[in-house]
Amino acid sequence: MTDPNFQHAVESAFREEWGRIVATLIGRTGDWDLAEECAQEAFAQALRRWAVDGVPQRPGAWLTTVAGNRAVDRLRRDSRGAELMEQVGRDGSPAGSNGEVMREASDGAAAIADDRLRLIFTCCHPALPLEGRVALTLRSLAGLTTAEIARAFLVSEGTMAKRITRTKTKITAAGIPYRVPPAHLLADRTAGVLAVLYLMFNEGYAASSGPDLIRSGLCDEAIRLTRSLHQLMPDEPEVAGALALMLLHHSRHRARLDDAGELLTMEEQDRSRWDEAAIREGLEVLDSALHRRQVGPYQLQAAIAACHAQAESTTETDWEEIAGLYALLERQMPSPVVTLNRAVAVAFAGNIGAGLAIIEELADDPRLQDYYLLEAARADLLRRRTDYLAATECYERALQLAPSDVERRYLLRRLREVAIS
Repeated sequence: MTDPNFQHAVESAFREEWGRIVATLIGRTGDWDLAEECAQEAFAQALRRWAVDGVPQRPGAWLTTVAGNRAVDRLRRDSRGAELMEQVGRDGSPAGSNGEVMREASDGAAAIADDRLRLIFTCCHPALPLEGRVALTLRSLAGLTTAEIARAFLVSEGTMAKRITRTKTKITAAGIPYRVPPAHLLADRTAGVLAVLYLMFNEGYAASSGPDLIRSGLCDEAIRLTRSLHQLMPDEPEVAGALALMLLHHSRHRARLDDAGELLTMEEQDRSRWDEAAIREGLEVLDSALHRRQVGPYQLQAAIAACHAQAESTTETDWEEIAGLYALLERQMPSPVVTLNRAVAVAFAGNIGAGLAIIEELADDPRLQDYYLLEAARADLLRRRTDYLAATECYERALQLAPSDVERRYLLRRLREVAIS
């Protein structure tokens, strides 16, 4: 008899377990491609078996076992298998009697025995290009498709595929070890690691494709790994800033959709549903980081999130403060997306015309040609200025670009509103 819930269970397991499985297999074999291929085969087998046998009590353990067995079988058949395992051993991870690779702990690694964190640090080796580090980790750890990662970087899928392949090749050629580095090398990896964690969080906070806007498991995983990094580097203010930023953003996740699963803007959200414990923790972590007086981009973004978290309503939000923080962020981290957010803050501070003027300057930026939020922001400001015809045109363009079903339904709702205004 077919289990009617098996497909949902497989999809859920993919979101929750992919990174764990791939990281474990890389740790055991040292082969990135083999790890991804065997993980994919395990999920394909789950689709066949769970439909008939039912969903196992511990899906992650079932998938890890199947993927591990596939990897062992592949290595036994491959004449390079013994050589590969021996090479991994020479890199500091000697094979144990049970065939698993027993990784040698480096400074800091013993306190954080986590394959996923090891994977992040391996991907973020300073010998690798920054964008390649981030992209490869999102592919290997979070299970994002090449297309999803390409959208996050605002580049083509073909460009991103080449970038990921080059990065994998360089890791193998350079013999980059799979480990959390010694303490004296941690600082060189911080920027890349934080970029990985925050992009992972963002993909969970606002999925780049698919029916669901929010992938809470991915957000939770990014926060968990950032906590681990904060424990490893308690004196690094930008690590604390990134943790505070995630906590403050994620504190709103229960209020971002209504009971029917429709998107609610911050203006529409029931703030009583915001997670007060997460807000308190985020504010405390941010305050501790700011006291070090080494303010960086993550702390500035967390300070913006704190302005929202502490306001009783949208109208009582200190938008001038937010616009000023975005201006500081632009100087530290120039980006058209940061500029777009500053434009919205300027408009909400009382000058819609100035906000629209900034957006118009961004309209010709090739990096935002397929960025639906540019058109959505312009449409919203035009709606607030009662320019309904122009707003309609912008909403229609945004609708064509919106990545998720939830966001498309939100834009359709706005389109109907301006149509009857």
